[in-house]
Amino acid sequence: MDINSNDIELIVKKVISSMNATSDASVSAPKSNAIPDKARVAMLTSLENFEIKEYPMPKLGDGDILVKVEGCGVCGTDAHEFKRDPFGLIPVALGHEGTGEIVAMGKNVSKDSAGKPLKVGDKVVTCMIFKDNPDITMFDLNKQNVGGADVYGLLPDDDVHLNGWFADYIVVREGSTVFNVSDLDLDSRILIEPSAVLIHAVERAKSVGILRFNSRVVVQGCGPIGLICIAVLRTLGIENIVAVDGEDKRLEFAKLMGATATVNFKNFQGAEALANGVKDAFGGYFADFGFQCTGSPVAHANIYKFIRNGGGLCELGFFINGGDATINPHFDICAKEITTVGSWVYTLRDYATTFDFLKRAKGIGLPLEKLITHKFKLDDINEALKTNLAMQGLKIAIVNE
Repeated sequence: MDINSNDIELIVKKVISSMNATSDASVSAPKSNAIPDKARVAMLTSLENFEIKEYPMPKLGDGDILVKVEGCGVCGTDAHEFKRDPFGLIPVALGHEGTGEIVAMGKNVSKDSAGKPLKVGDKVVTCMIFKDNPDITMFDLNKQNVGGADVYGLLPDDDVHLNGWFADYIVVREGSTVFNVSDLDLDSRILIEPSAVLIHAVERAKSVGILRFNSRVVVQGCGPIGLICIAVLRTLGIENIVAVDGEDKRLEFAKLMGATATVNFKNFQGAEALANGVKDAFGGYFADFGFQCTGSPVAHANIYKFIRNGGGLCELGFFINGGDATINPHFDICAKEITTVGSWVYTLRDYATTFDFLKRAKGIGLPLEKLITHKFKLDDINEALKTNLAMQGLKIAIVNE
């Protein structure tokens, strides 16, 4: 076929016109991640009652980040606030075990709290909002935890409203800690905050010099905290772990997380009989170390009897005032020379270490994702909290589709 110069010119014009039309269409087409004018927030407005409210999308400051929420775990603290409002925060946007995708960020934001680059599209979690405390820094090996700082999901309501992870969007304010966790899947990211609690507890336990590879370790309480505690111990190479709980289903989960034996306390009458049951589970020995992961004063009193002379104990079960425990200081502590440590929340370094723990746990085949037994939509958040209070599952989560 013969093509002259006029034909070529006409073909070129048609190609250019087609390209421009395609370009214009791509610009004008609605984007799936377009930011809406309003955001939905599950606001706790009275005891045992969340209302889904809509608020105008706030203007971001130069150091702020807007995150589209993908999911958030339900913590025992959320359940306490839902049922009793012990912190006096109502109305409040709850949810502090959350994660999501950056959809907008201020011009001054370029890195996360560990120095890792941040960009739109990255998956993130938050840790704490600090109050100009020079003793809490990212890379100091200090022993101060972050319990005195603010946390998203337990903030007083303000004119921003997007203060908790039980929402469609959250505004991460300038000065907050934020971590890029794009290399973790959603279930793992939902488990970061509770896992950090156990990383901190195990690091506290290691500080007394008793916890070793060949230690016999008892973990009392097999809710999400106790089960993750077992998984952390297992990833560290500790293989002789006995789990204590009153529910057989949870004890079966303990074996999935790495426990080698289990003891149901309902099968024993009295603390001495239970202690002997734990001893039998260890093949005739008491534990070298114990982790007390319940909020029960009776459980705290009992665990001293599970531990050998010269052993150690980490208490981490009391995130709120659960009441007084009755122990005998002579028999339970002094005569046995037990070393005890308390653990509450975590340090920033513990938080960062948690990311590696989750990868390692998956690498050795621990099915941590099975801890998330129930997933609810944001609209069903009241049902999610009631499911948590009824202890019908393990980790309950709100997941946005």
